[in-house]
Amino acid sequence: MKLKFLIKGIIKNIPGIEYLYEFNKRTGGTCSARYCYSVWLRHLLYAYNNGHTSIPKVVAELGPGDTLGTGLAALISGSEKYYALDIKKYSNPVENLKIFEELVDLFKQKTDIPDDKEFPRLRPLLADYSFPEQIFTKSHLDRVLNDQRILKIRSEILTIDQTYDQKQTRHIEYKVPWDKKEIISAATVDMVFSQAVLQAVDDLETTYNKINYWLKPNGIQSHDIGFKSCGTADTWYGHWEYSEIEWKLIRGRKAFIINREPYSTHRKLLNNNNFEMLVEIKEYRDSNINCKKIASKYKDGPKEDFKTYSVFFQAVKS
Repeated sequence: MKLKFLIKGIIKNIPGIEYLYEFNKRTGGTCSARYCYSVWLRHLLYAYNNGHTSIPKVVAELGPGDTLGTGLAALISGSEKYYALDIKKYSNPVENLKIFEELVDLFKQKTDIPDDKEFPRLRPLLADYSFPEQIFTKSHLDRVLNDQRILKIRSEILTIDQTYDQKQTRHIEYKVPWDKKEIISAATVDMVFSQAVLQAVDDLETTYNKINYWLKPNGIQSHDIGFKSCGTADTWYGHWEYSEIEWKLIRGRKAFIINREPYSTHRKLLNNNNFEMLVEIKEYRDSNINCKKIASKYKDGPKEDFKTYSVFFQAVKS
């Protein structure tokens, strides 16, 4: 079973092969305005229902991917500043502007949140997908959809790749790569969020330390994380059955790949950074993992790790 994946990994270790494989590779579903709209409103609604009833003024997104659409949805909804943090530049002004215009229309029309029928794999699920008028009152929408405000954000999208005076007040800052925590000042961010990203971050300890550094007291982090093998094994849990040497071969020269860290690692890092859990929604899947084959690095972890398929959580900075 493992052999075909190991062979693929060995082939992709050949210099030049991985470049051809990664060339023009896209990262996911963020080229759909409806997808981005749905993602942002799910994160926002969970925060609202857990007592954070104000639109976060400053938001930071880890790994926005093909477009900045989810962060643009945050800006349209009333956030004043959006940090887009990625390891590589994937998005471009033309696509971002297209998504932006579609997002503006979705908010103007008070569109219901696209549900699990339209995006069956999108998490977290909601009990009610109707447009959240409890958040977006008429007066609020009139303010955030003001023509001058929308024009200002639109102009920033078109000039996102241009140099600008650092003293200039901007709604959008695209930071690539985001390898230093000082790219955002300490205790200035209200919400850090990500969607299907933290499973592919190599240095989780440093990442959680950065999030702690950026967030204001009582700021929240909101993440959806998957733990499946993502094409590296025949089963959703097979990535935990590779030895460290085998995993290096599987990884090859990929710019990014799942990090194999189970949910208990994330929970430990949250505790280490003094975060208080607001909501934690786990999705479980059957697992026939052979305990004798689990990589030594994960053998002593809780058994629940190996049936935890995904998690959505929000945690507040103490």
